[in-house]
Amino acid sequence: MSKRRIIGFIVAGAATVTTITASLLKKRAEKTTYTARVTSIRQREIGFYEKYIKRGLDVACATAAIIIFSPIYIGIALLVKIKLGSPVLFTQERPGKIGADGKESVFRMYKFRSMTDQRDENGDLLPDELRLGRFGKWLRSSSLDELPEAFNILNGTMSVIGPRPQLVNDMVFMTDEQRMRHTAKPGLSGLAQVNGRNGISWEEKFYWDLEYIKKVSLWDDIRIILQTVNKAVVKQEGISEDGKATAEDFGDYLLKTEKISQTVYVQKQNRAKEIMEIANI
Repeated sequence: MSKRRIIGFIVAGAATVTTITASLLKKRAEKTTYTARVTSIRQREIGFYEKYIKRGLDVACATAAIIIFSPIYIGIALLVKIKLGSPVLFTQERPGKIGADGKESVFRMYKFRSMTDQRDENGDLLPDELRLGRFGKWLRSSSLDELPEAFNILNGTMSVIGPRPQLVNDMVFMTDEQRMRHTAKPGLSGLAQVNGRNGISWEEKFYWDLEYIKKVSLWDDIRIILQTVNKAVVKQEGISEDGKATAEDFGDYLLKTEKISQTVYVQKQNRAKEIMEIANI
């Protein structure tokens, strides 16, 4: 194949990716503030790098990743379609960066689907352990299921590096101090991920998240990226906790360890449902 033809294919591929990206940006996930559902938390001082440089690097990295790994995107999408059916993408609302009012926003996060829709005789979904097969476990252990999050980075709801976005169900159980993690844009990877991922306790996760926001710098972001590649690609460390298909919810952990009562647990779960209803309007 001639160099001219190769260059033509590259340019055509880049144009296609650009078109898709533009379409996604136009359909940017709407952010819904938790009005009157949570208390405001204080803002923190944002440094020069985080305020003026980090976003540009996010866009450059995400665009390059989509172009370079476009064959992998297509291949994984086909495998998911064949092995798990439609939809190929799994979407879920997650708490995002706080706004000027000190309250979090909700954004829609994209992943490749890794579970089946198997249900019991009552029509309820089976436990995660039964719906996450060998293919799904491989997707998660290799972190390939997270590739679509590059589009979240492009539309501004995520960053390459930052505290990993947890569930709304987790957010309602956080203290105001723990919620300070949301003063930074959620990331594809972060300090907690390179220091144990889901193999560490919730307290340790929050510790590393809060350590990250103390000083957001270019050097630290580069270091975390290199450590993430080593863990996810070289060592292929999975996201699951020992003996579990998925990570334990924060509220379930607090209830199990008797750090909250059943009454508080139910109240906060109901609040999470209210927030999700608002986010999906």
